[in-house]
Amino acid sequence: MCHDLSFSAKTVEYITDLIPNIVIDNAFNIDFSVASHVLSMSHKNCPAVYLKEGTTRLMGFEWGLVADFMKTEELLRKYRNQMANARSENILDKKSAWYKIRQNRCLIAVNGIYEHRRVEGVKNKIPYFIQLRESKCMLLPAIYNYSPIPDIETGELRGTFSIITRSANELMKQIHNEGVNKHRMPVIMEPKQALQWINEELTDDHISKFLQYEIPADALLAHPVYMIRTTKERPDGKEKYEKYDYGVKMEELLFT
Repeated sequence: MCHDLSFSAKTVEYITDLIPNIVIDNAFNIDFSVASHVLSMSHKNCPAVYLKEGTTRLMGFEWGLVADFMKTEELLRKYRNQMANARSENILDKKSAWYKIRQNRCLIAVNGIYEHRRVEGVKNKIPYFIQLRESKCMLLPAIYNYSPIPDIETGELRGTFSIITRSANELMKQIHNEGVNKHRMPVIMEPKQALQWINEELTDDHISKFLQYEIPADALLAHPVYMIRTTKERPDGKEKYEKYDYGVKMEELLFT
């Protein structure tokens, strides 16, 4: 699955270069100082690209989709953390929660994602940073919904999202190799290809074909990083997404 990602102000610069006519929403509000690692359960705002009335827009949507039935704080606490990801296999299932909002499609702009790997001889799972080989930015297909609970301060309905996942390619199978949802990964494409996801004319047949795409393993880069789900500073003082030397046969931890 996908519960850890990274973006920065440069991610937004890349998006505005890729889509020159994009409109940045007046309510665009993101804290880039803590964006080198964003955890799904933190429900932080992330850069989301979507279409509204024929115009491509950039807005901050909260990670962790709030469905229409989550109308109380109790229901939010019970279900929201389960809505960080949406399985691609369920998007067109008429019995699923995703089907009725399948037209609410957006792209989450990130520099890369993190995933944890079990390595023999190492006590804790090792986090990896994964990014595109040929691009400084990923646009991850997602489904969004506006929360039925208004924001306490503004009274506005917050945009929320779930990242779409699929079965992993060969690289991601090696990295995401343990856990209930092992061998899963986000749907990843080159940015210009991913932009098809927000085409308002996409039919269910187009959606199905889109979600079946598996990015080749050699289109991705991956390297181990220091623990990301911790408040401890990295011993080497580098950024969370930078390569970390664990001092144990590094050649066994790298993918080339």
